[in-house]
Amino acid sequence: MTDLLAPANEAPTQLTSANPADWPVAPGWQPLVDEFFGGPVGQKLLAFLQSRMDADASIFPPRPLRALELTPPDAVRVVILGQDPYHGRGQAEGLAFSVAPGVRLPPSLQNIFKEMQRDLGVPFPPFPNPGGSLVKWAQNGVLLLNTCLTVEEGQAASHAGKGWELLTDAVIRHVAEGDRPVVFMLWGSHAQSKRAFIPQGRGHLVLTSNHPSPLSALRPPVPFIGNGHFGHARAFRERNQG
Repeated sequence: MTDLLAPANEAPTQLTSANPADWPVAPGWQPLVDEFFGGPVGQKLLAFLQSRMDADASIFPPRPLRALELTPPDAVRVVILGQDPYHGRGQAEGLAFSVAPGVRLPPSLQNIFKEMQRDLGVPFPPFPNPGGSLVKWAQNGVLLLNTCLTVEEGQAASHAGKGWELLTDAVIRHVAEGDRPVVFMLWGSHAQSKRAFIPQGRGHLVLTSNHPSPLSALRPPVPFIGNGHFGHARAFRERNQG
């Protein structure tokens, strides 16, 4: 439990509370979040998190709902879905694909920046600040949502199926059923399994390709590198300003 002994001015690198009152979200998300944690699945998830903390498990990130904190529902213009947080200490910061400033860029994030450079001519962000941190994206309408919002150190997908998916599915539905056209970037089969939540006829742009992971980024059927998603999203947003 090293974080509990850390100096007060240092931000924790792991979860220190299983009380959702300690995880701020934008006001527009609060009713949906309260409904989830007030229900049986949410209650069971909180009990699971508390039990793992009591067993001295290191759980990341320290603020699981940060995507909902930084991107209010009425600000969402683009949705990028991830799977679960990075499982190395100091990496995950509560936003899909994003890492804290100064952290070495994970391969998938390198490929995201590589495709942006190819597609839009945008250079890689300066390192170490912001480096791989996508906080500014989140503050500018990009909902960077993992479908599972916590993970244990060194154990990928260790909290998958524990209940988070009910909340994140509700978030996806909330955005998809809104009145404003939104871009959904669904990379890989896991993200594409959520396509059923996006109704047709509402003007949304749904972009699909392989995942940016090096295992799939250059492979068929739709390689991530060369997918042109960022250019498509920019053109769509310019057509749907407001």
